[in-house]
Amino acid sequence: MRIFLSSQQSLKKHNIPAYRFWEIYLKNGIEEAGHEWLEVKEVDWAEGLVYLDKERLKIWRDLAWIQTVNYIKYQHKIKPINLFLSYLFPKQVDSLAIREIQELGIPCVNFFCDNVREFKKIPKIFYCFNLHWVPEFKAIKMYQASTLNYIYAPMPVWIPPALRNYNHSEKYGVSFIGSRDVQRERLFANLIEFNINLELRGEGWLYDEPDELINKLQKIRQNLWIKANNHLLDISNEGLIYWLRKIQSRFIPRVTNQLFSPYVREKPDFDEYFKITQQSQITLGVNRYPSFQYPLDRPNTYSRMRDIEAPMLGACYLTEWTEGLDDLYEIGEEIETYSSVEEMAEKIKYLQASPEKRKIMRANAQYKAIKEHSIPNTLAKIISNFQ
Repeated sequence: MRIFLSSQQSLKKHNIPAYRFWEIYLKNGIEEAGHEWLEVKEVDWAEGLVYLDKERLKIWRDLAWIQTVNYIKYQHKIKPINLFLSYLFPKQVDSLAIREIQELGIPCVNFFCDNVREFKKIPKIFYCFNLHWVPEFKAIKMYQASTLNYIYAPMPVWIPPALRNYNHSEKYGVSFIGSRDVQRERLFANLIEFNINLELRGEGWLYDEPDELINKLQKIRQNLWIKANNHLLDISNEGLIYWLRKIQSRFIPRVTNQLFSPYVREKPDFDEYFKITQQSQITLGVNRYPSFQYPLDRPNTYSRMRDIEAPMLGACYLTEWTEGLDDLYEIGEEIETYSSVEEMAEKIKYLQASPEKRKIMRANAQYKAIKEHSIPNTLAKIISNFQ
């Protein structure tokens, strides 16, 4: 089967959240499933996430889709393309171009992993796709309400065969790899109070100290008319409660570097990320995220890519409970979960004292992730929808 792939490939590095691994994972997963992938090498898909200006975005989108449709038509004549598979945000989509591809007899499937974080309801531009790959359990209701065709399938993760083992030496401690945000810093600041010796790796854990309150007040007074307009837009688009939480957040004291500095380690590269995830005594997951739609002390959660990636690497994995995890794993036997910082500390101490339990969990979780949650499995489900 020939699959055209649009998964945030880029021609250069962009200043946007991590995205390059999607291309690596999907290409390798397609090959492992015995299929062939194609792409337009001249199109920088990730560039479409950079532009805030609507005119500049339109110029990029028009050019990207002209090149894509022309390439697909050319390749389709040489040898049929069986599937268009993408990971596209709404502003990257051109529904007319998707229709042109569909008119060639090529079904179009879009994977999107930020439904819960980004949407209250599925955007109309997404309605042009034949099928939606939905990895978040909490997003299912949105797709059901929209009456769109979807499959609920895990985040696309591909681990090199050489790394698919679980009998690891434990060279690291209790590890979290990920960037700092207000929710993660509050969680780990509270965890430190339980005398847990963390290892934190990622962007921002030693940022510059927060401004004093007086500086914040001065900044709020700057560009008053611009800020007033932005506030009105927030209230109109998101509601009054969202706006109030956004204003309040400016006066909430952030955790200082002094607390975290003993626990911060150097940010890992791609290969080190695998190594640390595998060889940590306990690998931590955090499924909460910052959003003004929710109170700061009651954040929303959804299952993240690490919930597939860490078990597939044979990690001893402890992650934050959220809906859908018990659909993926047998909790307590394959992975462990926590619902509060107190439970997190309790589970860490239990697992630290139980080396045999850690080994059993590594083996069980890896077997489940590779057997049931792989990209080849999901591609088989997608293909069956069009046969």
